[in-house]
Amino acid sequence: MTTSTPQDHEIGRRLTALTIGMDHLERRLSRGHGVLDSEGLVPIYLGDDLVPAAPLEDWDAVQHELSSLEQAASGLEAGPRRVFLDDMFRSLRTAARLFEGEELSFKEKLEGLVGVPAQAVDTAQIESMKLDVERVLLNAGYRQGTVAERVARWEQEQAIPAERLEAEFKLLMADAQARTDRLIYATGDYQMQLNTLRGVPFTARCNFNEGQMDLNVDLSFTRSALKHLVAHEVFPGHSTQLLLTRDWAQQGKSTADVLLCTTNAVTGCVQEGIGDQGVHLIDWIEDEGDLLHRALRRVRSATATSAAWYQMGEGWPEARVIEYLEQHSYGQRPWIEGRVRFASYPFRGPFIASYWFGDEAVREVRERTLPEDRAAFVDYLYGQMHSPRSLLMFDPQRRATT
Repeated sequence: MTTSTPQDHEIGRRLTALTIGMDHLERRLSRGHGVLDSEGLVPIYLGDDLVPAAPLEDWDAVQHELSSLEQAASGLEAGPRRVFLDDMFRSLRTAARLFEGEELSFKEKLEGLVGVPAQAVDTAQIESMKLDVERVLLNAGYRQGTVAERVARWEQEQAIPAERLEAEFKLLMADAQARTDRLIYATGDYQMQLNTLRGVPFTARCNFNEGQMDLNVDLSFTRSALKHLVAHEVFPGHSTQLLLTRDWAQQGKSTADVLLCTTNAVTGCVQEGIGDQGVHLIDWIEDEGDLLHRALRRVRSATATSAAWYQMGEGWPEARVIEYLEQHSYGQRPWIEGRVRFASYPFRGPFIASYWFGDEAVREVRERTLPEDRAAFVDYLYGQMHSPRSLLMFDPQRRATT
């Protein structure tokens, strides 16, 4: 693990205090009527006893502290840490502008707040991913009908009955935890319960403080789909990242800003990337169903990102956006409607793109990491905060000399 300098630790502590202070300030000033929904800027924070929120009186104080932090970080050497901090400062400045009431375009939110390109995913890339879906369908024996019809038939035939969901969830969670303990981090006796919901815009959610994985049962789930969600939300995804970062920050193994892993800022991409790459991080691709769900998930993530841009960046009417998703995503209707609702949220909406760009960043680094560098990669991925740009700078040889 790279040794952080005292300067790194001090900047990390101040950055954490500032970000949590911004969350508290916005909640206090908006009284529930601001651009943030109930999640807040930092939906889950486990560091109150390690780094309390900075006592900020107004947004001028936020801007002053951001400028001071930028000055402190300007003395760091060029590298991933400096790149991450630059991206995070820009993200927090964008958030502060929104909280102060400034109207920003969807493009400005994507580039400034989320830290991703303001554009649709390349059409040719999406068409290539759709061909991947068709290839796996053929290998799985689904040969009759359009691709959309075959996907729907597979999801219907393989759907877990409602009365079996909880039992299957527990079995999958036990397997995922054992793999995570062996390959990522020892999670101890941590467990989650399944909490089924209806009428929500998400598929699943890590409700860490309640010890629950919320699941939208307006949708149906194959075993492979539920496996992916367990990996994303629990092991080795969001819950695991929360447990590890709290532990490492307390021990001083990581700078305090790892406590910001759930922040709705540029860090969100890598958080979602860890979740979406979860089955790969614990070597959990087992059969044709897993391969098909992987191919479908990539198509759906890419098309949801494109649809959000068409809806909020180019002003497509909702009916046209829904038609686009029906044609290209092979998604179930409640999922499609949920994506449209998600994209329209004034603060959280742009983060729909964090899934695609985060997944691609984590995937790219994972795929080029040699087996002998896996431990260094896990430390880098989980033990430091990253933007997509800084994550892609992973180089075990450089780390060995820093």
